[in-house]
Amino acid sequence: MTALLDKLRQLLGPAGIVEEGINLRPTDGWGHTGCHSPAILRPANTLELSEVMKRCAAAGQKMVTQGGCTNMTRGCETTPDELVISLERMTAIESVDVTNRTMTVQAGAPLEVIQQRAEAEGLFFALDLGARGSATIGGNIATNAGGNQVIRYGMAREQVLGLEVVLADGRILSSMNQMLKNNAGYDLKQLFIGSEGTLGIITRAVLRLRPRLPVSTTALVATEQFQHMPRLLNQMESVLGGKLSAFETLWQSYYRIACDGELRSSPPLPDIYPFYVLLESSGVDPEDDRERLLGALDDALAQGLICDAVLAESGQQQQAIWAIRDNIPALQPYHPMILFDISLPISEMEGYLADMEKNINAVDPSLFVATLGHLGDGNLHVAVELGSDSEERRHALELAVYRPLERRQGSISGEHGIGLEKKPTCIFVVTRWKYS
Repeated sequence: MTALLDKLRQLLGPAGIVEEGINLRPTDGWGHTGCHSPAILRPANTLELSEVMKRCAAAGQKMVTQGGCTNMTRGCETTPDELVISLERMTAIESVDVTNRTMTVQAGAPLEVIQQRAEAEGLFFALDLGARGSATIGGNIATNAGGNQVIRYGMAREQVLGLEVVLADGRILSSMNQMLKNNAGYDLKQLFIGSEGTLGIITRAVLRLRPRLPVSTTALVATEQFQHMPRLLNQMESVLGGKLSAFETLWQSYYRIACDGELRSSPPLPDIYPFYVLLESSGVDPEDDRERLLGALDDALAQGLICDAVLAESGQQQQAIWAIRDNIPALQPYHPMILFDISLPISEMEGYLADMEKNINAVDPSLFVATLGHLGDGNLHVAVELGSDSEERRHALELAVYRPLERRQGSISGEHGIGLEKKPTCIFVVTRWKYS
C-alpha cells in the first residue's frame, strides 16, 4: 500500500489526502468512530476520482466511500487494509434550471444546502430527513433514502433524473438525463440508486425539483389504539385531497424521551397516550388548508380515532413538533443499542409488534424499546437497548425482531440500507430466512 499511497499523494496533492486524525472522525449518525483506514482520499472532481480508482484497481486495493457519515448501519466503517474515498471536496451546486425544475449537483453537496438553494429559486426539493444538515446527496441516493415526505413525493429514487458514476476500474458512466420522460432503453441510474456504493461511486446528479408550496399546516394528535392509526391515515388522505405530506407515528416510549430538555415542562400533548401521530399538509391557501385540517381532526375526534390534538399556530410551534420527531439523539443514553429499520404491510404491523415485543421480553424484559416511523409508507424504526454488547445478545435480539417479520413477508430495511450492521442478516434473507 505504501507505493500506491505515494502515487496518490502526487495525483491529489496536499489537499487531496488526509493521513492524520482519521480515527477521530465519526462514521455514523451516533458519532461512533470506526475509521481505521491509513488514508482518506479527497478527489476534487470526477476525473481525479477516476484516476484514483484506476490506480487502486490496478493494485487490488479495497475502497470504502464516505459521504456525510450519518448512516445508522455501520456503512462507513473501515479496516486498516482499506482506503477511504471521501467526496467532501465535491460539493458544488453546478446549475439550477428553473424552467425545467432541475438542479445539477456534485455528490458531496449537503442535503440542506440543496433544499435552501431550491427554496431561493422558488422551488422545492422533496427529500427531507433529520440529518439534513450533514447528510450528502450522494449518500442519500446511494441508500435510496426515504425520510419525512415519502408518503407524498416518494423516496430518493423519485427525485433523481440523471447520474454520473465512477466504476471500480475508473471508467466514468454518465447518464445525466434532465427529462421527466425518457424511455429510450434501460434506465441505468436505477441500478446505482440504493446500491450503497457496491456498483460504483456516484459523483454528480440531476435532481428533480417541485413547485414550492408556501403553506404547511402541522398537527400532533394522540390515539389510544394502534388500529385507529391506519384508519386515520386513510381518512386524512381522503379529506385533505392529496395535500397530506407527512404522517409520522411515535410510540409513547419514544415520545416521552424525545420531549426531554426544553419541552419537558410543556410538551405539545401530555405523554399519557400510547400513540402519537404528526400530521402535515402542504398547500397554497392558509385559511382553507387550516380549516380543512381542523375539520378532518374534528371528524376524527367524533369517530373516536383520536383522543387529543394540537394544531401548530406558528412556524415556531411547527418546528417544536418536528423537533420531537427528529430528536433521535434522545436515544443516546440507551446505548449500546440496535436501531432496526423494518418495512411490512400496514395491516400486519399490530400483530408483528406484539410478537416482536414478546420475543424481546423473552430475551430480557428489562430492555428499553422505542418505536417510531413513517407508518404511511409501511416503515418503522425500532430502537432496542442491548444491555450487554455481546455477539450472543445481538444475535438473540436480531432473531426476536426478524423472526416475526419473516412470515409476514417484510423487509429488514425500509430506508437505512444494509451496511455492515445488516450484512449477516442479508445473507439469511437471500437464503429465504434460514436463520440459525
